[in-house]
Amino acid sequence: MASNSTGKWVQRAATTGGGRTYRGQMPVNFYASLAIIIVVGLALVGFSRYQLSHKTTSSAGPPTTSQTWYAALGIDICGTMQPNLVASTNKKKTGLVADGNGVLTVAPKNSSESGASATLGKFVSNYKGLELTNTSIQYPGKSAYSNGMVCPKGTPDAGKSGIVMVYSWPNFTSKTGAQTPGNPQDLLFKNGQLITMAFLPANATVPKPPAAVITNLINANSAAPATPTTPTTAPTTTPATTPTTAPTTTPATMPPATTTPTTNAKSTATTVPASPTTTKPGGTNG
Repeated sequence: MASNSTGKWVQRAATTGGGRTYRGQMPVNFYASLAIIIVVGLALVGFSRYQLSHKTTSSAGPPTTSQTWYAALGIDICGTMQPNLVASTNKKKTGLVADGNGVLTVAPKNSSESGASATLGKFVSNYKGLELTNTSIQYPGKSAYSNGMVCPKGTPDAGKSGIVMVYSWPNFTSKTGAQTPGNPQDLLFKNGQLITMAFLPANATVPKPPAAVITNLINANSAAPATPTTPTTAPTTTPATTPTTAPTTTPATMPPATTTPTTNAKSTATTVPASPTTTKPGGTNG
């Protein structure tokens, strides 16, 4: 009887999935671990997205907040060079501004605009109505163009699909420009640089900014840097001239002064013995 009773109890426990105590317990540790993993994973994803959208760059190096650079900017849409951007109206807030004649002034006001942060994208973001990404471009007050769109009628590239391109030349004498790889917003400014933002067919040649703009750049660049050049030249010239002239002139004058006393001494010594020689014969005759 005992064995039969035990067997029936085990059978009932098996069919009910265990006793009340076992069914009442929850795997707390498992769910807690799972929750921690989810929270940490979401935090890492959020932090990664933040880093991508808020890239940190070093502000060390030129241009510094005490420097002023100039660059020329042209904007070509479907084969037509657009008018020069009007002068920036926010010059009190930013040092990366348009002068209204096709020239950009790059004079950082703080670390967020200097060094590696002095980029074309920084200028674009502060100029109302102007847009530039690696897939789209917009001139203020006109339609935006995205990669693959067809140029409208009336333009030199009408009927052709275009893409966004940004080319730059180190200076106005450079014959070949280089396309900015990746995101064109990351293009770093350089003093005397030529830049053309364009929406053109992929096989088109991106032109330099207009000749008049390049002339304005040359005039601006030749006038401003004259001041910082002066202190550099002055200390170099002064020490080089002074020590070289002084020692060379002094020894050349001294030898004549040394020769004079030597000659007088010999002349006096010759005259003195002559007098006693003449006196002795005179005494004997008397």
